[in-house]
Amino acid sequence: MEQPGARISQHKVRRAAPVPRPAAPLGQDGGPPAGRARPGRSPRPVARALRRTQDLRLTGLGNGLLTTLAMLGAGELDAVAAHGSPALYGAFYVLCCAVCALSVRPAELVAAPVAVPIAFAVGALPVVGGAGGLTGRAMGLVSFLSLQAPWLYAGTLLAGLITLVRRVSLVRHRRLVRSQQRKRPSRPPRSPRCSPAEQARSRR
Repeated sequence: MEQPGARISQHKVRRAAPVPRPAAPLGQDGGPPAGRARPGRSPRPVARALRRTQDLRLTGLGNGLLTTLAMLGAGELDAVAAHGSPALYGAFYVLCCAVCALSVRPAELVAAPVAVPIAFAVGALPVVGGAGGLTGRAMGLVSFLSLQAPWLYAGTLLAGLITLVRRVSLVRHRRLVRSQQRKRPSRPPRSPRCSPAEQARSRR
């Protein structure tokens, strides 16, 4: 024989109709304010553009080829416009070294300090000139590299420092992400919700 309390618990309790909330004034409807960005999105389009430019990295081979072509063009321009000015060529080389170290992708950071001296030697061919044939051009290139060694060392050292800083920051970022993942507590599994009738049956 069933008890009267069990019969009452099996019936579903009708919920009262929700009371309509008064309309909030404009700008207070619970949504995000007009001047603020929604969570999960970057607050400004400039930040999104910077993130996209960070993702646009070149491989070591592609970065070396572009740097070599840039230095070759700089050597041609220097030979025509400045009559082979070593100072102008060296300044452009330092600039190319910085761009090369910043544009290579993180997996191939070592390729930047290796590629820039090769680009310096290739780009110096138009500055040296072609007097004396192949032997004369080779001797002129050797003397040019020996005389302009400070520019060569300065640009290569700059590329090495930039790649070192990028490598250190990348390692620190990875360690920070790993530590944050370890500190996050594991959430216990949620128990499924039971209806009042199922709860009454389980109490029997």
